[in-house]
Amino acid sequence: MMANMQAQKHPMPVQPPSVRRNNFSEVALGYDAETAVSEAQRCLHCKNRPCVDGCPVGIDIPAFLADLAEGKFEEAYRVIAKSSSLPAVCGRVCPQERQCEKFCTRGKKGEPVAIGRLERFAADRHMEQGGEEPPPPERNGHRVAVVGSGPAGLACAGDLAKAGYDVTVFEALHLAGGVLVYGIPEFRLPKEIVRRETEGLKRLGVTFATDAVIGRALTVEELLRDGFEAVFLGTGAGLPRFMGIKGENANGVLSANEYLTRTNLMKAYETDSETPVWRAKRVAVVGGGNVAMDAARCALRLGAEHVYIVYRRGREELPARKEEVEHAEEEGVEFKFLANPVEILTKDGCVAGLKCTEMELGEPDASGRRSPREKPNSGFELAAECVIMALGTSPNPLIERTTAGLAVSPRGQIVADERGRTSMKGVYAGGDAVTGSATVILAMGAGKTAAKAIDEDLRGKDR
Repeated sequence: MMANMQAQKHPMPVQPPSVRRNNFSEVALGYDAETAVSEAQRCLHCKNRPCVDGCPVGIDIPAFLADLAEGKFEEAYRVIAKSSSLPAVCGRVCPQERQCEKFCTRGKKGEPVAIGRLERFAADRHMEQGGEEPPPPERNGHRVAVVGSGPAGLACAGDLAKAGYDVTVFEALHLAGGVLVYGIPEFRLPKEIVRRETEGLKRLGVTFATDAVIGRALTVEELLRDGFEAVFLGTGAGLPRFMGIKGENANGVLSANEYLTRTNLMKAYETDSETPVWRAKRVAVVGGGNVAMDAARCALRLGAEHVYIVYRRGREELPARKEEVEHAEEEGVEFKFLANPVEILTKDGCVAGLKCTEMELGEPDASGRRSPREKPNSGFELAAECVIMALGTSPNPLIERTTAGLAVSPRGQIVADERGRTSMKGVYAGGDAVTGSATVILAMGAGKTAAKAIDEDLRGKDR
């Protein structure tokens, strides 16, 4: 079959900005079958397969694209499912432009193949058509506990279940999914998609125990004493960071974690919500990552007339996905680049505005990003009744405080080797709890790596 030499990838159909800013329905509408086949035919099937090297979970990308190009949709899904427990999720929220698509040969003279959009298509098609599921594997007699049902925990649980392990996932909240259900808005990742993905793990034999706070209800040591031969800690990084500036304790100042959790998990956008969230006409979101974009776009949908992203670097330094930034701008979010908050202005204990100073970029810092520095005498004020801090997160210290012998870094991250093994025998960790805030797919890669280490260690015990 001749490759489709179209230079540009097929555009993703989306809701018009004027419509979508007033609802929480998914923005991207997905490819139809004809478009998916045509896009898959853009793959050149390079001998060195650079796209696979860019995938943290090692999906055989050329193989699933070859199946799609021939209209073999279910076969394409099976290829993906061998490596990924959450293909419908990853096809929506992974930063493919920095991973698989970054290395696509087609990107050298045009745009790369739309690998993420095609992964989403294959997974959605499988769900819609009720594709055949493999039977649960035969049990091998070993029990493993997974703490946290976010991307790392789900990936670890999925791989272990496929290998025959009896896996129980402990989740502190009332729904499984971790950051996928509380952190990412419905308009980017419908919760029905997450539910279907977790249902697929249940069919593999994974048990989910919700409302189970490990470190309170049970400790890690108690899990090991209760018959679990290994414990994987995929507890994420849910502790928000603040700036420590004047006025930060005022009514109307929220962490992005709280704002998004109330909106996504507790449905605060519904008119009769039992857990409403602060609705303001003017909202300032501090930060420039995907979480900041999510919070700003939620604020618009909750009725804000003006929403500002306040970011201390420039547009080129924004860590958020390009697509999310473009969607935010199309919907009306206003960007204040090279601006840094120095005080939250208050009136009667409530937010009345945000005082900022202009910044300029100096020399690159240790990570290679140019360090911002304050411009003298450049202060200005933004009118706002709500300020949302989206400055990153760190791991919750509960596991650390209740688990004797578990080594953690000075920043509170669990110390684990490259295979996910911690300082405690039988205890493994991965994802944001180890690295700090990162992407869904990197957390999944860490979960898969730990699952392999657990499997090797327990099989070694058998021998």
